[in-house]
Amino acid sequence: MYEQETTKYRIHLTVQAEGVVDRSDVVGAIFGQIEGLLGSEMELRELQRQGRLGRIDVRVISKQGRSSGEILVSTSLDRAETAILAASMETISRVGPCAAQVQVQNIEDIRVTKRNQIIERAKALLLEFEEPGIDPDSLIDAVRESQRIEKIETIGQDNAPAGPNVLQSDAIIVVEGRADVINLLRAGIKNAIAVEGTSVPATIINMCHKKTATAFLDGDRGGDLILRELLEVTDIDFVAFPPRGESVEDLSRKEIIKSLRNKVPIEYVLEDRVAEYLSSHDKGQNHPIKVESPKKQESASEVQEEILVSSEPEIVSEPAETIVSASEVQEEVSELPYQPRSVFTHISEVRERGVIRMLSGEGDVALEMPVSQIEDSAIPDDQTFQGAVIDQEVNQQLLDQLSLLGIKFLAAPSFTGIVRRPASVRLIPFR
Repeated sequence: MYEQETTKYRIHLTVQAEGVVDRSDVVGAIFGQIEGLLGSEMELRELQRQGRLGRIDVRVISKQGRSSGEILVSTSLDRAETAILAASMETISRVGPCAAQVQVQNIEDIRVTKRNQIIERAKALLLEFEEPGIDPDSLIDAVRESQRIEKIETIGQDNAPAGPNVLQSDAIIVVEGRADVINLLRAGIKNAIAVEGTSVPATIINMCHKKTATAFLDGDRGGDLILRELLEVTDIDFVAFPPRGESVEDLSRKEIIKSLRNKVPIEYVLEDRVAEYLSSHDKGQNHPIKVESPKKQESASEVQEEILVSSEPEIVSEPAETIVSASEVQEEVSELPYQPRSVFTHISEVRERGVIRMLSGEGDVALEMPVSQIEDSAIPDDQTFQGAVIDQEVNQQLLDQLSLLGIKFLAAPSFTGIVRRPASVRLIPFR
């Protein structure tokens, strides 16, 4: 055997011979020159018979008339006896007919080597099966999450992925893909349905006509394109915006709930998309504005509808059209039938003026005063107000004061510190 099972140490030696020698010559030199040198208790043949000395392994290479090699001796002796045996081998001066020199390189403790091998292998094994398990505190959440994901359904002939409560719920949330529906299910929201592409399925179109629909799309160009198509083919009531550049499928539960709570009415989204176009006419009264010839006179509602549908109005010069000033357009519009002003119009008029405007049910101005006089001049509570537009940041105290007037919406630049949001009041932030 190469070494005994009880091997403790291994002696590493080198041999240099001034001539060509073979392995058997080296082994014969070891047994011949050490025999009788260490006494009867350290005789090599007796040690091998007792199993205390393993096989003597020799590797010799001859090159250019000289021989060199390595000698390995395995023992189960104690440390002192092993050191004596190693030192005795350095007394070998000849190998066969050639002068030689044997030198001890080191004495290796086999047990230490095996321990190091065990440690390294144990580290590798630990990395192989060390996977994060389920925290005992999150067992319930893990089971609930798997149950939510398993309940995802397909609805209609279009097989649109949807949550289990879409058909029964009075409100739905329109998202982009199946992964978005799954992420909303993880957050406990079960009334989401996915478009899956830029072509809106007929199932979603019909549902949006019958139910209160909220569009919750990714904050990138793809989400903007899907929103534009939804506005063209069906009825959307609200729009919820994730952080810009984020996908709905990557949002945490807290981010999802926050985005849905801050949803805005679709009317505000439509008006906000043409804010830049309208402001160019509000600020530049002397700028010429293109209108069509009197041969085709449109009502004010038709003009407004055309502006809202086209997000990027294009001006093209044609011989049949006339360039007039903004004041002439205003005179022409004033002769048309009366149309109630939208919330966005009131926002544009109130912004940067430091006033609060109370609106009647018809959308007219029922009361207007500086925001600094809200506390000093009590707003009459015997009058019915539909909503309010204020050019000031609204806190919880001011919100509670205005909600007592029975308003249905409140538009302000921002809302801070709101912890109790009245269910009957819609908050509309404007930028």
